[in-house]
Amino acid sequence: MKLDRTSMLYGTLLLTGTGIAGQFLGFVYRILLSRLIGAEIMGLYQLIMPVYSVLLSLTAVGLTAAVSNLSAGYYARGQRGAAAQVLRRCLLCFLGLFGVLATVTALLYDPISVYLLGDARTQMGLLLLLPCILLTGVENLHKHFFYGTGAIRPPAAVELCEQVIRAAAVLGLLVLFLPQNPERTVAIIVVGMIVCELFSSITLMLLARRRLAGEKLGEPGASRRMNRQILAIALPVGFTSLLGNLMGSANAVLIPQRLVAAGAEVSRAMEEFGVLCGMTMPMLCLPTAFIGALGLVLMPKLAQGAALGNTPLIRRRIDRSMLATSVLMFPAMALLVVVGPTLGQLLFREEGVGRYLLPLSVGVLLSCWQAVLGCALNGLGRQKAAARSSILSGGLQLGCTYLLLGLPGVGIGGYWVGVVASSALGALLNWFQVRRVTGLKLRLFDWGVAPGLAALLTGLTGNLLFRVLLDSGVGEWTAVGACTLFGVVLYLAALQAQGVRLNRLFRLR
Repeated sequence: MKLDRTSMLYGTLLLTGTGIAGQFLGFVYRILLSRLIGAEIMGLYQLIMPVYSVLLSLTAVGLTAAVSNLSAGYYARGQRGAAAQVLRRCLLCFLGLFGVLATVTALLYDPISVYLLGDARTQMGLLLLLPCILLTGVENLHKHFFYGTGAIRPPAAVELCEQVIRAAAVLGLLVLFLPQNPERTVAIIVVGMIVCELFSSITLMLLARRRLAGEKLGEPGASRRMNRQILAIALPVGFTSLLGNLMGSANAVLIPQRLVAAGAEVSRAMEEFGVLCGMTMPMLCLPTAFIGALGLVLMPKLAQGAALGNTPLIRRRIDRSMLATSVLMFPAMALLVVVGPTLGQLLFREEGVGRYLLPLSVGVLLSCWQAVLGCALNGLGRQKAAARSSILSGGLQLGCTYLLLGLPGVGIGGYWVGVVASSALGALLNWFQVRRVTGLKLRLFDWGVAPGLAALLTGLTGNLLFRVLLDSGVGEWTAVGACTLFGVVLYLAALQAQGVRLNRLFRLR
């Protein structure tokens, strides 16, 4: 079947393919990184990454959504000059915001490290994050311009190259300069990140300039209207991302602190934090490359449908997006629960990687539903509704971390309670809003019951097969591969037996 390059399916499959390749490269990179630096330094590295996310939320995230949505509308109407003007205005706004926040961060890096992050060894890495954030913001604005205008291939190719360059730069620098103290080791990692972001930002800038060559800027009289349109999208999306990242940052900082409050030693608490957030969750999130790709394509497509007033098209796109999410994520989580403990030991050489995989997999699945429905709300112009859901679910996660992890005897196990509860709340709130706006009916059987039962059968049968293979003396990697292949075939057969029509996914336009 020949795919239309402007369809949702083509864009999603292309981004998924490059995303899976990128996820795989990033996963291998994380494995090698964890082996080079150990769990404690991995925990320190995880401490500074929320700052990276918060600063990007304050400067770039809302503007990237504005570039994507508005560029989609202007290109659909043939107004390419207006799309170029949107990109230019958002770049100027980003640079202004970054200049202010970078100055504040550079002046206050010491109290931020000591009092907010809780570890002075993050100071050097925190300062080096600033040029990395500048380059990432420029890269993301150009990347979302391509997404909005339907040119998926340039950012997809750059993203894949970026993963290779990041792994080579970071691991190469560590091999050259280790051993170092923990603070300098974290700084070396960030320098490697700067190298790859420099490549991505320059490449996408040149490609965007080539795509817009000869285009005139939009009409001067439309400037005020364009500014209002940018602000109407950027402010709620950026505010939501900011609050979500602030809560995520607070959550990351609280985890080791609450473990210490419950009686754990500081080094042990940091190790558990590094294993959970730097190893276990990345392993579970490996299959979510499809969800990120789907969201990037879905949002501008729904914006086009809303501009045309085509509600049946909107409902059809959301329905098929939810079906695709469920059909792919249910078996992925089931198989990871089965092979995850063994896979974690093989990859990370840490026994604790396999703990709490079952409840955390439920949380990841619910978070995927929440993410797809949140993208739908943003594409439909309901950014405030998506913001409320995100804030409430993030607040619940933060509360669970503070209350449960500090209880003696509960420890890190309290984290999964917050993950499941907050993701469930966010998914429900987003669904209620999507149903109210579009009138879409809940397809409980197709989205939940059928893939859930098929995944349960896959997990139970796969677990039995996996144990038999291991007991028979088959190598662990061979057992993982055989179990995965068997599970996929069984899952598809179980879906077919329940009458789920997967051919609907091939009409995702």
